[in-house]
This record gives sequence, structure tokens and C-alpha cells, in this order.
Amino acid sequence: MINQKSSNPLFKNKSFTEGETTLYRTDGTPVEIIDYNNTMTVNGAMGKTAILFGLLLVGAVVPFYFGLQGINPIIPGIISAVIALILVIAASFSPKNSPYLAPAYALFEGVFVGAISLIFEVYVMPGIVLQGIAGTLVTFGVCLALYRFGVVKVTEQFKSIVIASTLAIGTFYLISWILTMFGITMFHHGNSLMSIGFSIFVIVIAALNLFLDFDMIEQGAARRQPKYMEWFGAMGLMVTLVWLYMEILRLLAKLKD
Repeated sequence: MINQKSSNPLFKNKSFTEGETTLYRTDGTPVEIIDYNNTMTVNGAMGKTAILFGLLLVGAVVPFYFGLQGINPIIPGIISAVIALILVIAASFSPKNSPYLAPAYALFEGVFVGAISLIFEVYVMPGIVLQGIAGTLVTFGVCLALYRFGVVKVTEQFKSIVIASTLAIGTFYLISWILTMFGITMFHHGNSLMSIGFSIFVIVIAALNLFLDFDMIEQGAARRQPKYMEWFGAMGLMVTLVWLYMEILRLLAKLKD
């Protein structure tokens, strides 16, 4: 059977699939050596996720400050988005640097998220940002509880369906972006029932990706990966959370109209 991985690009790194070297006694039985000070744990990854979320909120405040000063936050937001993407790619190639790259990513991604949030708050509907944050946190909490209590099992078939759906959505967004450069607007940009249904579908897939991310973090802890992989796993989880938040904002905007 094919061993499926999370669709999150960070979790495709080989560092999550390599186990530690096993030591053996003279009689051939394995020796289990666990150094929790230098080993990845699930609680450690969740703690790092909380830190990154806090840093993201700090970065998100910057565009609102720019707005109060009469400065257009769009340009800083776009620049920050590009830097955040570069940091994600860098972490994918060098997980050992995740303790430094992940916090930087959270700050720059926060500036981008803040800029987009400010646009929705001012031009779409006051209070939509708080609704989006609440929706994201509730979804995260529910998914985490369902995973921890074993209500949702991450099977190979489950992984295959979620990964295929995520790739399909990514391909659709890419095609849509290319078409917009030629003045062609796809249906998901409007507020029709089909567009709203598509947004709901994307949010469901984004939420299902959280289960894959939880599973990959748990597998990394089970393989006793190095401590820096906690930052790497937390960074990957934040990528999914940002995607989920953006899609919730879009759905709220469509429902408002």
C-alpha cells in the first residue's frame, strides 16, 4: 500500500519520515534510549504552534497601525507574503533552521494576513475579522478534539482523498489566477449559490488537512525526531491555519452579500 503524506508542503520533507538509529544489546535485543530534552513531542509542537500564532497576531497589528497613519498597507502586505513564502521554502530544504525560520515566517505572514484582514474589515463588513478568527479557532479546536479522541481516523484512504482534493483546489486557483490576467473571471469570485458552495467545500478540505497535519506531527514524535522538528511541525500547521482563515473570510464576505 502506498504511504500517503500530508498535502502540506512542509510535511513532505524527508525529515518527517526518517527514524532514529536503533542500538542493540550484545544479545541482539534493541535498546530504547529516549532523550526528551532533544526529542520532538506532540505537546512541544503544540506549544510552538501557540507561540507562532502569537507572533502572527503581532505581525497582523502592523497593517492596522499603517492604516491609522494613512499608509496603504497593501504593498507591505504583498512584500511580507513573498518573504513568508521564501521562508517556508527555506524551511522545507533546511528543517534544522526551523527554530529561526518559523518565528520569522509567523511575523511576516502576520503582516500579510493583517493587510488582507484590514481590507475585509473596512470594505466588506465591520467585525468580519473577529468572526473569521473565531471560526478558525473553533474549527481548529473541534478538529484537534476529534483527532485526539480518535473520532476521526487518518487512514491511507482518508489521506488519498484529502491530498487529491487539495491538489485539485490548488490547480483550480492557479488556473483561475491565470485567467484573471486575461479578463476572465471564474464563478467562485461571485456570491452565487455555486460560489458559496465552493467556498464551503474548500473550507472543509482545509479543515481535513488539519487532521493530516496532526497525524504527521504525531508520527514525527513517535519516530523521536530532533527537537527542532517541533518548530518545523508548528510552521506547517500554521500554513494550514492561515489558509483556513482566508477561506472563512471569503465565505463570510459572500454570505454578507
